[in-house]
Amino acid sequence: MRSLYLIEPMKQNLTQYAIIVAGGSGSRMQHSLPKQFIELAGKPILMHTIERFYTYNPDIRIVVVLPEDQLQVWRELCKQHKFQIFHMTVQGGKTRFGSVKNGLDTVHGEALVAVHDGVRPFVSAVTIAAAFESAAETGAAVVAVSPKDSIRELTETGSRAVPRDRYKLVQTPQCFQASILRAAYEQPEQPHFTDDASVVEQLGTGITLVEGSYANIKITTPEDLMLAEVLVKQFNAE
Repeated sequence: MRSLYLIEPMKQNLTQYAIIVAGGSGSRMQHSLPKQFIELAGKPILMHTIERFYTYNPDIRIVVVLPEDQLQVWRELCKQHKFQIFHMTVQGGKTRFGSVKNGLDTVHGEALVAVHDGVRPFVSAVTIAAAFESAAETGAAVVAVSPKDSIRELTETGSRAVPRDRYKLVQTPQCFQASILRAAYEQPEQPHFTDDASVVEQLGTGITLVEGSYANIKITTPEDLMLAEVLVKQFNAE
């Protein structure tokens, strides 16, 4: 499909936003706390994630989207940990689509917007910068890495091997020019909208891939948390 939007390179001095979506529970983590509130090196995972964006750009506008029943819990955690990085909090929707849409309501005028998972606390400033720079030029940029393992596609009769060099594993942040992202989220939600890139792609807008990092893990299982305990020492030493 041909894009309905003319993408022009944007000035680098546009306001930058980070919409951090943190709507998870602790079910797969086998934990009583929502996964974004589980402590890692003495503080909630979500605080580490916010710090990554602040380290990249202290002037970035950070928007944290949380379920309604977690907003007060988060405020109490910020007090408890004396967490002072300024950020806005927004009530999430029933789905990730609705949560991102609510977060977008805080974005004013033309800007560059990164959407990021609240439980990806190891994104580097280099990766964030590359994603924003690419979005400024192309309109839509998504961080991704190449699969390490062999891949098989399920078929009606079983499965078949497919060349892994034709595939990418998608991460966040996913960065967009604000006008494109707003237009995308004016569409009705569809079952195949698995991330922001798929929502934007529905408009006919092309997606540029930006090289990510294997350290940029999404913490969703106990095994991920074990790996995170190792990675956090590396990040804190930098």
